[in-house]
Amino acid sequence: MSTSTPVTRYLLVRPPRLRLETLAQRSGLHPDMVRRLVALGLLDGVREGGELRFESSAIAVVGRIQRLRTGLGLNYSAIGLVLDLLDRIEKLEADPRRRRTSAWIPQA
Repeated sequence: MSTSTPVTRYLLVRPPRLRLETLAQRSGLHPDMVRRLVALGLLDGVREGGELRFESSAIAVVGRIQRLRTGLGLNYSAIGLVLDLLDRIEKLEADPRRRRTSAWIPQA
């Protein structure tokens, strides 16, 4: 008879991905426009069972794309560049090694 300690197992469940039609409806875009954003590389989609699926964060990405397009009048190439830069900024700001406990004050 073996005496082993019980193992606790946790089931990590990913939230279901959004269907193309659901993302299009929630973002106010036509499904063809969502497909175009994927083709341009501005939006990440994966094929599951023959159809495009998206993470729930795609709704925020589409909103950001729409704001850059309408608010600043950027073309899609420029939007891709701005999205990359914004992602880099977010990563740098989240890096705890780059945070400082006190603000930098210039000396006179």
